[in-house]
Amino acid sequence: MTTIRDVTDFLEGIAPLQYQEPYDNAGLIVGSHHSEVRAALISLDTTEAVIDEAIELGCNLVVGHHPIIFTGLKKINGYHYVEKAVIKAIKNDIAIYAIHTNLDNVLQDGVNSQIADKLGLRETRILRPKEINTIGSGLVGKLPAAMPFKDFEQYLMDHLELSGFRRTCVVRDVVEQVALCGGSGRFLLGDAIGAGAEVFISADFKYHEYFDANGEITIIDVGHYESEKFTIQLVHRLITGKFSKFAAYCTKVNTNPITYNYKNGHN
Repeated sequence: MTTIRDVTDFLEGIAPLQYQEPYDNAGLIVGSHHSEVRAALISLDTTEAVIDEAIELGCNLVVGHHPIIFTGLKKINGYHYVEKAVIKAIKNDIAIYAIHTNLDNVLQDGVNSQIADKLGLRETRILRPKEINTIGSGLVGKLPAAMPFKDFEQYLMDHLELSGFRRTCVVRDVVEQVALCGGSGRFLLGDAIGAGAEVFISADFKYHEYFDANGEITIIDVGHYESEKFTIQLVHRLITGKFSKFAAYCTKVNTNPITYNYKNGHN
């Protein structure tokens, strides 16, 4: 019998909970560690639609990247999307586990290394290390070969499967050194500049924060969901590589709350 504790201990061996940021709420959020795992569903967000998918697939464990609960709930009456998901999970005996900034902060098998792998980066290292050089925020590395900025834009679109992105002005005609951070990485802009990167790929920049590029680097904001969507594949690969007694699925629910409307009318 494989228990939820077996799965969480394995995941926390890769990304220990003590590596999460102080504001975070990674770990088992709903359910008991002692329950047997019948099947698991991997997602980026744990919405009500994801819980519905878990029910349909016979999963009693959802492993999400973003915690469904960040702060304490004062009421659970189903008026908010968080409450709806939690209520449905409890009613259907579905456990919810989150592996968030602790997975962001590890170099090997982490969120940022997954993005780096997609881009073929080499000589990668943590952008802002913590106690040891393999733990910390962001990542920086080199492309397989230096390329003109225009070529890099297409390379980025193709390898991260993007339909578009926002960026600041081009400050280097050639790109080789790339800094990145999945999710909200704007706090690492100074580190990216200090690392000598030509571009910094992340998400959630506010209007005035783009000015902080200061003509020293090109900020490329690919979107929060877009920067972290490959985390689903990463966690699925880790779980299926370790456990064979239960099925694990990647969600088919697109939990991105943002829809992009283009001039030609296509989303």
